[in-house]
Amino acid sequence: MRTSSASRLPAAVAAGAVAASLLTAAVPALAFDGTTAVAPSDRSPVEAFRTGARAYYAGDKDAAVDALSFAADKGHPLAQWKLGRMYAAGDGVAEDDMKAFEYFRSIANAHADEAPSSPDAPFVANAFVELGSYYLSGIKDSAIEPNARRAREIFSYAASYFGDANAQFQLARMYLDGSGGKRDGRQAARWLQLAAKKGHYQAQALLGKLLVDGEVVPQRPTAGLTWLTIARHQAVLPKDQWILDSQEAAFAAATETQRRKASSRAESWIATYASAQ
Repeated sequence: MRTSSASRLPAAVAAGAVAASLLTAAVPALAFDGTTAVAPSDRSPVEAFRTGARAYYAGDKDAAVDALSFAADKGHPLAQWKLGRMYAAGDGVAEDDMKAFEYFRSIANAHADEAPSSPDAPFVANAFVELGSYYLSGIKDSAIEPNARRAREIFSYAASYFGDANAQFQLARMYLDGSGGKRDGRQAARWLQLAAKKGHYQAQALLGKLLVDGEVVPQRPTAGLTWLTIARHQAVLPKDQWILDSQEAAFAAATETQRRKASSRAESWIATYASAQ
């Protein structure tokens, strides 16, 4: 990461930027896939990326990796991001979290001060989120060991500077658990609300549950049921069964007036949000 970027960031995120700069010193840099074919030297990274993207969506993963690897080696951030996702998921290549980590880290190092409004910003932000997740769990048989504090700093940077909803959700969870730093329910609720307003349904559900329970933030059952009802609209079974269970429990405990208000507000929010997409 460019160390000069921290001085241009708001004070609230400067610490995250400095911490994220440790990425460059975390592990020795690894080469990308040296076994892939090299594209012709006169091909531009942009052309190689487009070729790779077309090959990927046509189902030719081998050709996609060749072209994307050429573009990635030339510093093309979207090619690096796509390869990172492919290696993380074992999509057309052998699953390799260390290679995925290196691609994401390369993006973070080179584009930490990407303008949040730029077309590449969502991919850069996602690279930070992926790195934070790797630091949270560690990578088996590698130099990347679980480091909750570093994960929290990286999520904080992506959440604050890029306003990334996934980073805000992950950061909120760490504040709730006290993972990587102090436990702070109010800060958790603040980050969840920011992510929820962007349509992050898991953040909506967790915020709703906090508001219904009233254990770490003041209890607001109608607002909590509203967010849970909105989240239920996007929940995917079976992994999101907790959202359905939480919404049904909140609905059963609510008064008839609270139910009507929550349902009306949820329907209005869903209609407004859907029309904006």
